[in-house]
Parts: sequence; structure tokens; C-alpha cells
Amino acid sequence: MMTGRGNAPTLPAGGPTRHIPVLVHEAVAALGVRAGGLYLDGTFGAGGYTRAILATEGARAIALDRDPAAIAGGASLVAQSGGRLTLVQARFGDMAQAARSCGISQLDGVALDIGVSSMQFDEAARGFSFRFDGPLDMRMEQAGPSAADLVNGESEERLADIFYHFGEERASRRIARAIVSARKSAPIVSTQALADIVARAAPGRPGDIHPATRTFQGLRIAVNDELGELVRALAGAEELLAAGGVLAVVSFHSLEDRIVKQFFASRSGRGAARSRLLPGEPLREEPTFAIEGAQPVAPGEAEIAANPRARSAKLRFARRTTAPARGLDARLAASARLPEPKPRRR
Repeated sequence: MMTGRGNAPTLPAGGPTRHIPVLVHEAVAALGVRAGGLYLDGTFGAGGYTRAILATEGARAIALDRDPAAIAGGASLVAQSGGRLTLVQARFGDMAQAARSCGISQLDGVALDIGVSSMQFDEAARGFSFRFDGPLDMRMEQAGPSAADLVNGESEERLADIFYHFGEERASRRIARAIVSARKSAPIVSTQALADIVARAAPGRPGDIHPATRTFQGLRIAVNDELGELVRALAGAEELLAAGGVLAVVSFHSLEDRIVKQFFASRSGRGAARSRLLPGEPLREEPTFAIEGAQPVAPGEAEIAANPRARSAKLRFARRTTAPARGLDARLAASARLPEPKPRRR
């Protein structure tokens, strides 16, 4: 954990970063950052959202990141913060525990910028992208099973499920079959080797995204349990937010956005029937969030022109009510996992 110390009165919002935060102004506006408020940035990265929060004089922040490189890179920002920033290495799915370990029980806002940061994508040694040849890794925490471990160790059926459910890859079975065949000759340990296998198994058409894009997405999500972390983070934010506090989430692909949309719909009662209860029917739970304004919020043309990676981003946000937190949404948690393997016929 890093905690800022000193008497610096303000913190500049600028400063060099290698990552351009997306929809940061819209997200901070939704949070309604104010002096004296306490906010959690669950995905610190290069600190773009945290900088924007601390640009409001007197606002305080706790920021989390599971990547030790991001924590090390944030040391200077902690030092500049004048005691207003605490930086913790933790998964955002564990935000409730991380906040309690810092003596925090309530927050005025939570910001989540879901997905992989530009630094992770652009560093060949991290193995997130096939644009540069590097080790097939993809681990945000740089610990635990890597993408190479999955590619070389999982069954053909399981690999196909990863590519189909997490990567939304229609040719998942063909790609999994090609991988299993290729690894019989030699382990698949580099991003280029995997990308080449996928491109041969399911070649794309001119103008399409690279054939390996969805396969890499599926592997990355599986390696880091990204959807499970998101489900747990939403429940954690519900637990930590004070009444009137705001949860703002920026997502970058349909799987993430679907989970956020369904969570807010369920917790706000949006779309629920208002008919009278039948005899013996349990009372409906009070909404824990209120959705405000037209959503989702998308980047404008100027932001997309300046940062093409912003093209698919969506911001959703909601304000916490006084109703008690409901805890983990079991239905969403199930949707974030792969289906159980079907028993083989004898």
C-alpha cells in the first residue's frame, strides 16, 4: 500500500502518461467530485481517472490495481498528492476488503475503467497483443497460470468454450482443434505463434479485424477472470457507496457492458413489472441504485479521432439509494463463468 504524505495544496491534473483515459471527463462529471469527498478508482492503470478526481482540490482517492507495474508507476503520483491518495495493489473485485483494510467503510463515488490498459497492450513482454511478438502471458498480476498454460494444457473442448463464450469467436471449435494439433509438435509459447495458428485455421477477409483478435480476447478474459472480477466489483461498490454516491463504469466490449447494464437494471428495478403482488408472493426488494439521464454515454467524434481505442467505449452510471446492499448477484456471477463441461456419452 502507498499512502501520500506531505502538505501539497493541489495536484495538477496533467502529467505525462502512456495511457489515454477514455470518457474521463464524463465519468468524473457523473461522479460529481467535490472537496472533502472520498472516491475509489478501481482500475488505476496510469492514473488518468485518479488524476481527474484529485484535480478537485480537497477530494481524496483510494486507487487499486492488480498489476504491480502500475503500482510502482504510481509512486510519484502518491508523493505529489499531499496525503490525498492511497494506492493499493488489489483486484477491483476485492474493493470492499481493500477499502476496509485502509479503514474506509463508505465512499462518495467509485470509478471503473474496465479492460486492459494501453501500457499492457503495448509492452511485448506482457503478451497481451499479437502486434508484437512476445511470450504468451497475459497475466495482469504477473502471477498464476498464463495464457500459454491454458493454450498448452486445456482440453480442446475447454479451449473452444473460452474462445466462444469469452471471445465471441464463431470459429472457436476449428481454432481449438488447430491449437491442440499444433501443440503436439511443440508447445505454443509466443503471441506470434498463436496468432499464426489462428490465422491459418480461420483466415479473415480483407478489411476485417485480425483473425486472432477474438481468440486473444477470450484467453485474456479467462486468464484474469475479468468478468468474474467485474461482477464482484459491482457488488463491492454497492456495499461501499454512501447514499447519494455514484458508481460509474466504462466498458469496452459487449460482454462487460451487458453485465453492467443487467446489474443496473436489476438494482434499479428498471423494466420490472409494477403489478400487484399475488398472495404469498415475497415483497420486491427496494432499488439500491437510481439510473439518471440517457445512457450509455459514448465518446464524441473528437475523442475517437484523438484516441481510436475509445471507439467502442460506453459509460454507464447510477446513484446509490438508501436501500441495503443485496450482495453478489448469483445470476450475473453464473453468466461470468464458462458453462460446466457436458458429461461424455458412453
